[in-house]
Amino acid sequence: MAMGNAKAIKIGICGLGVVGQGVWKHLRRNGKLLEARLGVRLEPVRAAVRDLEKSRPVRIPRDRLTDDVMSLARDPELDIVCELMGGSDLAREFTLAALENGKVVVSANKALVCDHGREVFETARLGGGHYFFEASVGGGIPIIKALREGLVANRFDLIYGVLNGTCNYILTRMEAENLSFEDLVKRARKLGYVEADESLDLDGIDTAHKAVILGFLAHGRWMRLDEMLVEGIRRVTLEDIRQAAGLGYSIKLLAVITRDFESNRMFIRVHPALVPRGRVLANLDGAYNGICLSGDIVGTTFYIGKGAGQDATASAVISDIADAALVIKGSHKLLLPDEALSIHEERSTPCGILPLEEVVSPYYLRLTVKDEPGVLAQVASAMARHEVSIASVVQRQATGADRASLILTTHDSNEYAIRRAVAELGGLTSCLEEPFLMRIADFDE
Repeated sequence: MAMGNAKAIKIGICGLGVVGQGVWKHLRRNGKLLEARLGVRLEPVRAAVRDLEKSRPVRIPRDRLTDDVMSLARDPELDIVCELMGGSDLAREFTLAALENGKVVVSANKALVCDHGREVFETARLGGGHYFFEASVGGGIPIIKALREGLVANRFDLIYGVLNGTCNYILTRMEAENLSFEDLVKRARKLGYVEADESLDLDGIDTAHKAVILGFLAHGRWMRLDEMLVEGIRRVTLEDIRQAAGLGYSIKLLAVITRDFESNRMFIRVHPALVPRGRVLANLDGAYNGICLSGDIVGTTFYIGKGAGQDATASAVISDIADAALVIKGSHKLLLPDEALSIHEERSTPCGILPLEEVVSPYYLRLTVKDEPGVLAQVASAMARHEVSIASVVQRQATGADRASLILTTHDSNEYAIRRAVAELGGLTSCLEEPFLMRIADFDE
């Protein structure tokens, strides 16, 4: 087919924020390259926005804009619609309407996939549409494509990584510049790294949404956030950063997805963790993401790249648009996740959840206690009662009179035992602040 006669694939974009503008810009800028590679023309023709009068860096003709989002879901001219609005309510309504009309939907909305993925996939199947969501996890890293296509022959007993660039930026800058958490949050806001609802980033929710998606793709189970361990980075202090460095670790906000194939159970946890400095993820700087997949055939593979920002996310969205165009063209077929799982063992034998007693790790524990005789013995006794073995203890003078900071590391224990031990320690009269617990992520690579 001559390039001039290539089929035109018409695209609508819902949401012209940073990512939406990036998608429009790069589709226009790289149109000829994409046409040469795909054999079809990708044409952004309409966009839905909240404010028609708002000035935007990417210039789009006024007659191409609408404030009626749902009109794009019904527009018979559009072959592909990109849902880049964020949130769950209007995004869900729009996505379901578009899929019911047989359209292809491309999305970067991790919250929507996490909360309503089952409904979205079922609607796509019944309506004859398709749903692509590579940009929902890992920014520009093609991790979903790796799980669904490149490594499809593998079973994964361990998936872990840094999935939130904002938290990684804050933690790495704390370590490199000796600045407090509060100072770095202010800087991250100015740089535009922090979500409008900053709790999504700082409390681990954004990372948890992404982990749920990866867990489903790998193991076929949608886990609710209340079934997981989800903690953020607000309580990480410069003292923790320094102590971790002295022990040979860097602190990262990790998502960890484990699967025990013998018992057919899995667990997802999101939390700050101490990562050995010799490991790849410990040296992940700035707003980058890094993900490790441990497959039974391929072994360990790493994926590193920008996890946020206009261009990284736009790259992932356009990758999905390209796959969608090939589906429309008829030269490519991609199963929906539920369809792929229906021919795999996970669909016939649903995966259970590992009990806390079987979620095992070494731990780091910071206590602020009275600086008086006998306190360390009380702490050791409480840990021993719950069968948590102490590996090391460092005592430092804390801010304020008659206060000390105890930094403990443990040998392997489990979530059930360590939680009971921490609860008892927090109830001691000698303990002056809520204990702060982190996991030590000493995974084999």
